[in-house]
Amino acid sequence: MSLTATAAVLIMSSAAPVAEPLIMIDPVVAVQAEPQPDAAPEPTAAPLPAPSPDVPSAAPGNDADAIQRDVTQGDDIVVMRRQPAPPGDPLERINEQSFKTVQAVDNAVLKPVAQAYNKGLPGPVRQGLRNFFSNLGEPVVFAAYLLEFKPGKALETAGRFAINTTIGAAGLVDMAKRKPFNLPYRPNGLANVMGYYGVGPGPYMYLPIIGPTTLRDIIGDSVDKMLVPAVVGKPFTKPAVVIPATILGQLGERAAFDSEVTRIREEDNPYATYRELYLKQRKAEINALHGRMTPAVVPVYGRAMPTAGTQEEDGTTQPEQVPQQNGSTPPPHPDPAANAQTGEGGAN
Repeated sequence: MSLTATAAVLIMSSAAPVAEPLIMIDPVVAVQAEPQPDAAPEPTAAPLPAPSPDVPSAAPGNDADAIQRDVTQGDDIVVMRRQPAPPGDPLERINEQSFKTVQAVDNAVLKPVAQAYNKGLPGPVRQGLRNFFSNLGEPVVFAAYLLEFKPGKALETAGRFAINTTIGAAGLVDMAKRKPFNLPYRPNGLANVMGYYGVGPGPYMYLPIIGPTTLRDIIGDSVDKMLVPAVVGKPFTKPAVVIPATILGQLGERAAFDSEVTRIREEDNPYATYRELYLKQRKAEINALHGRMTPAVVPVYGRAMPTAGTQEEDGTTQPEQVPQQNGSTPPPHPDPAANAQTGEGGAN
């Protein structure tokens, strides 16, 4: 064997693994493993509650103002959508806040003054003051009937103004509504003229100092108030007379409204109740110009509100009491158009 071959054999033998001695292993018995308890599942987020069919879900793309509030019920959160504003009151949220603010001030300041006014002055005196301020507005009522092409009603209004200004002691006593004249008071003004010719009321508003109104009414009433000093003349053109007279007149109206405003505040939604009563009375006055009656109207402003502690002296009957939806019966009140709804009849 050559030297090369011998070296190769030696290298191969040294590299070969040494055989390990065989070891006898006991046979393995297969035993079924006992089931181990499952590991605690990892906590996962609780699924969101399915939306209730009674609660409308907010549609994507709506403004943030569409969400009213989050109502927590246990661990669930229900998102409530804000109810849309009713027709005719697009500024409901602002108006309602204004209403709450005004009512808080009224309850703290004006209500005690109005109650003291009712208790401190006899009923005939308070009624006389209301008659006086109402008589000052008769020239505006006269002009409004002319614009409505109702010359008959315009002449009756002129007659009322002449009678009450003379034998009625400058309007303190409403002699025109008594026999033999039988000329009842009928409200009218530029706002009614616009309504008579089909101008809608526009958006409803509740404003400080002014109270409930609409766009049409605030325009018409503002013009009426500017015309009174110009038509009546001195001394009602002087601020020293106009301002105290306005305050006294508004105090008399607030005092007459005291019992009704107390009832409204006891309602579940005083703001909505006041709004509906005002709009219904305004609609009744416009309907009266067309000879149409509006039943079961509760007056919340004007001569239709009776003066506390007085009774009607013109022999007019109170309207039939119609039960309200909640089963209660509204308090007695004269017709909001002061019997004009039954007396217009579409005649001039």
